[in-house]
Amino acid sequence: MYYVEKTKGTDYLRQFDYMLFFSVILMSLYGVISLRIALGGEGVSSVWLKQVICLCIGIVAAIVISAIDYKDFRTLGIFLYLGSIALLVLVLLNGEKKYGSQSWLPVPVIGAFQPSELAKVAYAVLVPVFFERLKEGKDIGKNVIKLLVYAMLPIVLVLMQPDVGTAMVFVFSFIVMLFIYGIPYKYFLIAAGTMVAAAPVLWFFVLPMEKFDHIRSRITSFIFPDSDLLGTGLQVYRSKMAIGSGQIFGKGIFDWLRDQTGSMYYVPEQETDFIFTIIGEGMGFVGSVIFILIVFFFLFRCVHISMNARDLYGSYMAICITAMFAFHFIENIGMCIGLLPVTGIPLPFVSQGNSSLIASYLNVGILLSVSIRKKRSPFRSST
Repeated sequence: MYYVEKTKGTDYLRQFDYMLFFSVILMSLYGVISLRIALGGEGVSSVWLKQVICLCIGIVAAIVISAIDYKDFRTLGIFLYLGSIALLVLVLLNGEKKYGSQSWLPVPVIGAFQPSELAKVAYAVLVPVFFERLKEGKDIGKNVIKLLVYAMLPIVLVLMQPDVGTAMVFVFSFIVMLFIYGIPYKYFLIAAGTMVAAAPVLWFFVLPMEKFDHIRSRITSFIFPDSDLLGTGLQVYRSKMAIGSGQIFGKGIFDWLRDQTGSMYYVPEQETDFIFTIIGEGMGFVGSVIFILIVFFFLFRCVHISMNARDLYGSYMAICITAMFAFHFIENIGMCIGLLPVTGIPLPFVSQGNSSLIASYLNVGILLSVSIRKKRSPFRSST
């Protein structure tokens, strides 16, 4: 049976994680301002307006989900998961192809919808169920098989698009949950050794295929950044130039807003995957560090929620979501400054992308739900 929070409203407000929520709002404000500049031009663009509308929808959705007991997601999770799998199959059959990946479905009003974003929410809700069962010693063999099937299926479907960046988000969160579960280190070493052994086969026989050729080009430009500055290396080269030009205090992001001017460096996809360049150039080193500190604080609160969850399910769910967010932040900022390969994943709460923004807030709602129902101190009065 599904139910909304049964405790008193005052108790709900007292338990609400305001620090987590407001850190997300601060990052979203960075996004609203940066996107307005990245889109440029005079007036308010429809893309920016849609982003603001989706931001409002996301905030409301997060608050609504936080009022639902996360334990109900054990039952709801399978339906959300099956729905997301159906959409991932549909996008392979009839999706729009952009940036080398067939990852989008056309949706009226909001535009393109990326099913893999919904799949992240479903993954975070369902996969922890099996980690909880295994930790409790319930039907080990049966639940191991279910865990592997439910964990690997969305990864395979996303790789078929092919969207390696999003697939890596799933893989990273799964590895983190395995680590927290307590899998012996030797299995991680065996997996790493297998990947190293398979690397030559992937490089010489799989990546040269037309479907994966853009991935090979990105890896090559990362290893040899100066090899193709007018081609695959252009984004990262101009991104580093733009961020570096911001120096200590930036060029004045509010002056850009007032004068309807933007970056002097044309960075492809600056409003989506490379929006951190706007923060670096407009707000400089100081503004970038402040943003990164907000990110660290947000992730710290996520870890705190996972450590203080009332049960194993809530803990593993928070761990999964935290790992997903951490990978997004590290990979996106890392690729913008040339420390990591370009993968095409957005900066959460900042990059333009309606489905990504709403999915991120859905995950925040789940974190808030776990936080509100955390373990209570034995010294706290129950009245």
